[in-house]
Amino acid sequence: MMMLDRDIDSACALVIDGNPTSRSILTSQLRDMGVGQVAQATRLSDGRNKLEARRYDIVVCEQTFPGDDQKGQELLDDLRRSNLLPYSTVFVMVTGEARYEHVAEAAESALDCYLLKPYAASTLSDRLQQARHRKRVLGQIFAAVESDQFELAAKLCLDRFATRGEYWLYAARIGAELLLRIGRHEMATKLYTAIIEAKAVPWAKLGVARAQVDAGRLESARRTLDELTAAEPDYADAWDVMGRVQIEQGQFEEALETYRKAAAITPNSIPRLQKQGMLAYYMGQTAEADKLLDRATLLGISSKMFDQQSLVVLAFARFQAKDGKGLQRCRENLDFLAEREEATPRVQRFRRVAVALDHLMAKRLSVGLEAVQDLAAERDDPTLDVEGACNLLSLLAELAAGELKLDGMESWVDRIGVRFSTSRAVSELLTRSAARHPPFADIVTQTHAKVLAMSEEAMNHALEGDPATAVRKLLVHAEATLNVKLVDTAKLTLQRHRVKIEDADALDERIAAMRERYAASWAAPRLGQGTRAAGGVTLRDGSPAAQTMARESIAAVRTDLPAPADAAAT
Repeated sequence: MMMLDRDIDSACALVIDGNPTSRSILTSQLRDMGVGQVAQATRLSDGRNKLEARRYDIVVCEQTFPGDDQKGQELLDDLRRSNLLPYSTVFVMVTGEARYEHVAEAAESALDCYLLKPYAASTLSDRLQQARHRKRVLGQIFAAVESDQFELAAKLCLDRFATRGEYWLYAARIGAELLLRIGRHEMATKLYTAIIEAKAVPWAKLGVARAQVDAGRLESARRTLDELTAAEPDYADAWDVMGRVQIEQGQFEEALETYRKAAAITPNSIPRLQKQGMLAYYMGQTAEADKLLDRATLLGISSKMFDQQSLVVLAFARFQAKDGKGLQRCRENLDFLAEREEATPRVQRFRRVAVALDHLMAKRLSVGLEAVQDLAAERDDPTLDVEGACNLLSLLAELAAGELKLDGMESWVDRIGVRFSTSRAVSELLTRSAARHPPFADIVTQTHAKVLAMSEEAMNHALEGDPATAVRKLLVHAEATLNVKLVDTAKLTLQRHRVKIEDADALDERIAAMRERYAASWAAPRLGQGTRAAGGVTLRDGSPAAQTMARESIAAVRTDLPAPADAAAT
C-alpha cells in the first residue's frame, strides 16, 4: 500500500477498539500506510487518558464497546468541548451502523470520517488522505487557534465562508464556535443562521449513501439517494453517487440518464462530462459521446482531472463516424500525453489503440492489423486492466464488423472475458465494448457464466466438508484464467476454514503472489470518474510551518470582523 502523504512517517496514531482482532487489523493497516507510530487502547477511558496525555495526528475509534454505555461519539464530543483534541487531529469513527441521524451527528461534531464496517483498507486510506488534505488546506486557521489568536482565526474562517473557498462550510462551523468563544454572540448567531441556510444536512445524508455503497448495501444506498435527490434535485454529487450505484447494479441505461442530470447541473465539470461521454459510447450513443468527450478534452486535457481513456473512447466514436481528422487529433493528443506521462504502460497502450484505429481508417490494413495483433498478444499481461480489456474488445469488434479477420480472434475474446468478468457491472461493460460485433458480445456474456460455474464447482467441496480442495481448485482456476473473483473467493474460503487446512500458509503465499503480480490489472475501471469521491468536502495541521504562516498573517489580516454575508450563494 502506498504512503498516505510525504509527512505520514512522522505521524502518530491511536487506535481505540475493544475487539482485539479489529484493533490489530487497524493497527496493521495504519502501519502499512506509512504511519510512523501507532498506539492502542482497549477502552474509551484508556483512549481518553492517552489523548489527554499527548497529541496524536490520527485517532481511529470504534463507536460501540461491549459493557460500556458510552459511545465513541460521546468521547469525541467530550474532547471537543474540553479543548483536549486539537483540530489538527484526524478523528475517524468506525461503526457498523449507517443510520442518517448518526452521520448527521458526526457531521455536526466536526468528525473527519465516518467509516462503515465492513470496509476495505483502500477506503480507510482514501478517507485519511482526504482528511489530511483538509487539515493542510485549513492549516492557517488551526495554527491561529492553537496560538490563541482567536480573532485572526475567526476572520480567516469568515473570509473563506464569504468567498466560498475550499471547505468553506467546515471553516464556517469553526468560525462560529470561535465567535462564541470571543463573545461575539450576535455575529455568531448570524453565521449559524447562514450555515443552516447553506443546507449542510444533504451532505450528511449523502455521506450515509456513500457509506452504504462502500459496504455493498446498494439497495439501501438507492433508497437513501432517492429521498435525497427528490428533496435536492440540483445536488450534483448525489446524482454522481446514484450513477455509481446503478453501474454497480448493471443498470447502465439508468446510470446514463443519471449522469446526464449531474452534467446538466454542472455543464463544465470535466469528470462529469467524461462519465456521461464514456457511458454514452458504451450504450451506443456515439454522437453524444463525441460531443461530450470533445468538450472534456478542450476543457481539461492539461488538467489532473482529465482521464486519458476519454481520448481512446473519443477515437472509437470518430472511427465509427469516419471522422479521419478528428481521429488524427485524438492520436496526436495521446502521443503528447504518452510523452508527458513518461511512457506509463496504461497511457502507452491507449496511444497504440489510437494508432491502430488511425491505420485502419487510412486503409493501411497490413500495418493496422499488425498493431491490433500486437495489442492482443498482451491479453495476459499483468499491466492490462479492465479499461485496456474494453479497448481491446472494441478494437477486435471493429475489425469483425468491417469483415477483417485475424486468426484466433474468437479465442482472444473468450480469454479476455474469462479473465475480466469479475462482477455484473464489469461483465456488462465488457459485453457492451464488444457490441459492434454481436457474436463477440455473446462470447463475453458466456464467459461470465463460465467463471461462476468454476467458482460453484470448487465451492461444492467446501459445502461437503473439504475446504482445502475447494481452495486448491479455486486457485488452479484462478491461475489459469487470471480472474480476481476466483482469487478472492479462494482467499475468503481459506480465511473461513483456515484451521481445517494443513497447508494454509503455502496457499496463502500463492494467493498473495497472484494479487501482487496482477494487482494493477484488477483495479476497477475509472469510467472518467477521476480520483475525487462524490460528496467529499481539517482543521489546523499544527505544523511549525502553519504556525509561522499564521503569525505572518497578523500584519496582513484585519481582525475587525465583518458580519457574515447572506448564504444564498453556493
